[in-house]
Amino acid sequence: MNPERPWVVVVGGFLGAGKTTLILTAARLLAQKGLRSAVILNDQGEELIDTRYAEMNGLTAGEVTGGCFCCKFSKLLTAMEDLRAHEPEVIFAEPVGSCTDIAATVLAPLREEFERYRLAPFTVLVDPSRAAALKSNPDANTGFLFEKQLQEADLVCVTKTDLYPDAVGIPGADVRYLSAKTGQGVGEWLNEILSADLRAGANVLEIDYEQYARAEAALAWLNLSFAFRPESPMAPASVVGPLLERLNGALTATGIAIAHLKIMDCSSSGWLKAAVCANEEEPVVDGDLDASPAEVHELLLNLRATANPSHIQGIVEKELGFLNGSVSRLSLDCFSPAPPKPERRIVPD
Repeated sequence: MNPERPWVVVVGGFLGAGKTTLILTAARLLAQKGLRSAVILNDQGEELIDTRYAEMNGLTAGEVTGGCFCCKFSKLLTAMEDLRAHEPEVIFAEPVGSCTDIAATVLAPLREEFERYRLAPFTVLVDPSRAAALKSNPDANTGFLFEKQLQEADLVCVTKTDLYPDAVGIPGADVRYLSAKTGQGVGEWLNEILSADLRAGANVLEIDYEQYARAEAALAWLNLSFAFRPESPMAPASVVGPLLERLNGALTATGIAIAHLKIMDCSSSGWLKAAVCANEEEPVVDGDLDASPAEVHELLLNLRATANPSHIQGIVEKELGFLNGSVSRLSLDCFSPAPPKPERRIVPD
């Protein structure tokens, strides 16, 4: 591989499909082969947990915030150029989990940068539990985004096979099965996408942008950062666990559907990240589980849910009031995504 013309690997999929986890596992496999990689994370807001998480795992990371890759395409190119200083052979790019039309608005414009980059086929990840939930309890807005993402995929990968070993396929798709946790199928996926055998962005969508805007606007986005000083030193697990449990319970009690809820705690004794992708789901936890008590905790919270933004903001602010200690340097941003307006959209003649 040539760092002067690195691969760009765009990994899509709905919120909570396991994009960041897969990228981190893939980066570790590449490192074992002596290959450098980097990642660009993307969000509609600021204060991204995934960027901090990638950095904590030793991966060079950039980010594009304030809008999806398609609406901030020039910023994506700038972030890619900035990462070239680290000479990566592979640059992973993870779009916002509610985004679609990636083939026309991101991959096609990137293809014009062929002298500087090589473009891997577009992978879309599917969480089996999300697919099953949409089948048993359809939601028009989530279903629209989910189906459009599948339609434009060059490769569809069902994830979390360690949790769902009997996951079924996706009708009409040639599916690969992966577990970022165990590594199952990840090496084979890397070999396939970096073989140059598949064309990237081959499936350009026909899409109604008004419907697309309505579907994204049905989601509420909340990003929060703050410093917490407990009345007596606490371990990160003792901060994150109860807060996540209370938030999950409060959102569930009011009938708000969680799409993704993540909390990350960084302290002098270590860091911890916990996440759920549905109401009352058992959290996935990573980091220093046995970190000792610390006096100060820097916390990030990212919540995506089907709700009115002011409603979830009120719930989160109420739960912060139950923390046994002082909160400072609080920054909170809560909104529904604005209608997508791509910088560039290239469709075949």
